[in-house]
Amino acid sequence: MSETLEKVRKIGVKTAVILGSGLKSLTDDLDDVFEISYKDINGFPSPKINGHAGKMIIGKLNHENIMFLSGRIHMYEGGDGGEIVEFITLLKQMGIEHLILTNAAGSLNKEINVGDVMMITDHINFSGKNPLISIKDKGNDIFVDMVNAYDKDINENFEKIAKENHITLKRGVYIWALGPNFETPAEVRMFKALGADVAGMSTVPETLIARYLGMKVSAFSIITNFGAGISNTKLSHEQTLKMAGLGAESLKKLLKKSL
Repeated sequence: MSETLEKVRKIGVKTAVILGSGLKSLTDDLDDVFEISYKDINGFPSPKINGHAGKMIIGKLNHENIMFLSGRIHMYEGGDGGEIVEFITLLKQMGIEHLILTNAAGSLNKEINVGDVMMITDHINFSGKNPLISIKDKGNDIFVDMVNAYDKDINENFEKIAKENHITLKRGVYIWALGPNFETPAEVRMFKALGADVAGMSTVPETLIARYLGMKVSAFSIITNFGAGISNTKLSHEQTLKMAGLGAESLKKLLKKSL
């Protein structure tokens, strides 16, 4: 293990939050902060997409150590998912036990509006990809049980805290499309018919690897737009980054009260 990873391990961080596009403001309330560039961590892959800084941010939230990862690898950047396997495996080696995933997503459900925070209760993999395939030493462990992919006990606690603190928290199913293009109106109609509530281009591969490694997973979508054909708003990555801030405050409050 590298010197940097050993340093992080000695701090005793058990919870890590991977930040979705435009969600770095979730780190604003941290105390005793220090940052490490992904480039300074041997073997840590660096994201190439705007809105993903490529920094590990460690600090205290309610006097508890926590790690935020500003930047993730998307499978539409190329490859077989090996970089995502490496990314999550290194977090496991640092001592992370609970992985919280966040993302910016498009709503397929008119009851889940722009600016809402949706807790993911299950997912649909529509990408045709799976990072577990890239694991070199395959054994029976790759046949991962996904019944409790998003930890039900932890989710119930998040819902309880949200209710106690008057934080609006929706819940639903996330569908992963590979991207990088946004979905067509026909695809949006199909996704709705399949039972999805929101659509995005991340989160599922990280969940698959984290569950393979025995980590507990929670995940939240910040709704930045409605899917194509539901509204007339033009979709763009710039719009996603701009609208992510609407739900970030609610998610920040929920995390602060929960951790």
